[in-house]
Amino acid sequence: MSDLKQWHNSITGQRVVKALEKNNFEAYYFSTREEALNHLLDVIPDHSKLGIGGSSTLREIGLLNKLKEKGFTLYDHNDQSLTSEEKKEQRYKQLSSDIFLASSNAITLKGELVNIDGIGNRVASMSFGPQKVIIVAGINKVVRDIEEGLQRIRMYAAPLNTKRHESPNPCIKTGECQDCQSTARICNITNIIHRCPPLSKIEVVVIGEQLGF
Repeated sequence: MSDLKQWHNSITGQRVVKALEKNNFEAYYFSTREEALNHLLDVIPDHSKLGIGGSSTLREIGLLNKLKEKGFTLYDHNDQSLTSEEKKEQRYKQLSSDIFLASSNAITLKGELVNIDGIGNRVASMSFGPQKVIIVAGINKVVRDIEEGLQRIRMYAAPLNTKRHESPNPCIKTGECQDCQSTARICNITNIIHRCPPLSKIEVVVIGEQLGF
């Protein structure tokens, strides 16, 4: 990565961290995934029961493999060995986990979290339930405002996630959200967290790399 890109990522990351803190989130910026990974492994207490959202970012930085190596209990509905009923049960357990780990579709420069879900377990767990929520996102998720965040989801995150799951939705052909009527639609619930809710503890970790969708 060039020095200029690192400079821009850093100044943008620090800016969004200040905005998040102003909105009562706990927030950190790290230049690299390695620095972020070390931080996360330090702040997650031993023997915690961890809910895992459907995040490519968590896998890309190597967090899930490290947590498995350390013997943490993971409630991960993305485990392909699980049956449909077992995946459903994992989603329910995420709601009462010690820590819920996920990413955000977008984070605004005003310090807001913008997300769209298909089922809603991720945004439900992000909003209320777990003792703590940790959101991990690459600098590519930072947007100017809520509308830009929603546009990012429609033009980028939703089509890529549809392709990742090979869901038979129109956006898998067009590369853009179509406001479809598909039974496999993944854009059913829009959630915007403007400020950290008073009964929730949400930490946001921003990484100066392109990560996830």
